[in-house]
Amino acid sequence: MNFKDFVSSPRLENNAFLALLIAVSLAFVWILLPFGGAVFWGAVIAIVFMPVYAWLLRRWKQRRTLAALATLALIVLMVVLPLSLLATMLVKEGAALYQRVQSGETNFVRYFEQVVAVLPGWLHDLLAHFGLTDFNELQTRITEAVARGSQAIATQVYSVGQNALDLVVGFFVMLYLAFFLLRDGAALSRRIRAAVPLAPEHRGQLAAKFITVIRATVKGNILVAATQGALGGLAFWFFGIKGALLWAVVMGFLSLLPAIGAGLIWLPVAIYFLVTGAIWQGVALIAYGVLVIGLVDNVLRPLLVGKDTQMPDYLVLVSTIGGMAVFGINGFVIGPVIAAMFMAVWDLFATAREEAAASEG
Repeated sequence: MNFKDFVSSPRLENNAFLALLIAVSLAFVWILLPFGGAVFWGAVIAIVFMPVYAWLLRRWKQRRTLAALATLALIVLMVVLPLSLLATMLVKEGAALYQRVQSGETNFVRYFEQVVAVLPGWLHDLLAHFGLTDFNELQTRITEAVARGSQAIATQVYSVGQNALDLVVGFFVMLYLAFFLLRDGAALSRRIRAAVPLAPEHRGQLAAKFITVIRATVKGNILVAATQGALGGLAFWFFGIKGALLWAVVMGFLSLLPAIGAGLIWLPVAIYFLVTGAIWQGVALIAYGVLVIGLVDNVLRPLLVGKDTQMPDYLVLVSTIGGMAVFGINGFVIGPVIAAMFMAVWDLFATAREEAAASEG
C-alpha cells in the first residue's frame, strides 16, 4: 500500500476516530476528578433509589420531574439530615474523649497495666520481648500519639474550614447529578449500553450485574453497619462505657469489614472486664457480641450482600478491604463491584469458549 492509499484508507480513519474517542474520554474523566466523590455518590444514590423513583413515577402518571424531586427530598430527609446530626454529635463525643485523655481521666496505660498484671508468665515474657511492658515508654508513646493525633485533627479541621466552599459545591453537585440521573437515567443507560461494543446479551448481563451489586453492597453494608453500630453502642451505654456514641460509630465503620469488624472494639473491652474482675460484665459482653452483634453479620450480610451479588463471603471480605485500601471509604462499594464484574466477565468469556468449542465439535 502506497502513502496515498494509506492516508485515504478507512482503516486510518477508524484508528484516528478511536484515538480521538479515547482522548476525549480521558479528558472528560480528568475534568471530573476534582468532584470525583460527588459524581460517584450521585450515581450510587440514583441507582439505589431508582426503585423509589419508579414507584412514584407510576403513582404520579409519568411526571418525571416531580417524581425525581420527591425522591430527592426523601433522600435528604432519610439520609442527609440524619448523617449531619450524627456527625455533629460525633464531633462533640470526639472532643470529650480527647479532653479526658489529655486530663488523664481516660488513661490507656493504666488499663494496659491492669491487663498485663493478670496475664500468665509466658505471655508476659512475650510482651516483654517486644518491649510492651515498659509502661513509662508506653506512656511516652501514647502521649506522642495523642499529640500527633491532636495536631492531625486540628489540621483537618482547618482544612475543612478552608475548603468549606468545595464541600458545599461537592454536596450540591452530588444532589444535582442524582436528580438528573433519577429523571433521565433510563434513557442515559440505554444510550450507554447501545454504545458499548459488546454483544447485546453481554451488555444486558453486565449492566444488570453492575446495578445489582451496587444496590446490594450499599444497602446491605450500610444496614449491617448501622445495626451493628447501634447494638454495640447500646451495650457500651448499658455497661457505663464513656463515649458510647463514638464507639458505636467506630464499630459501625469497622462493620464494613465482614466477619471481623465490630469485634475489634467490643472484644478488647470484654477481655478488659474479665481480667479486671468484672466477670459478669465480660461474659455478658462476649455473649452479646457473639450472639447478637455477630448474628447480624452472619445472617443479614449473606442475605443482603452475598445472596444478591452471588459472591462468596471471603471474596466480599477481600474485595472490601482491598477497595478501601485503594479508594478510601468509597472502596467498600467500588471493591465488591470490581470483584463482581471480574467474575461476570470471566464467566461470560468461559461460556463463550464453551459454546464455540461445542459448535466446532
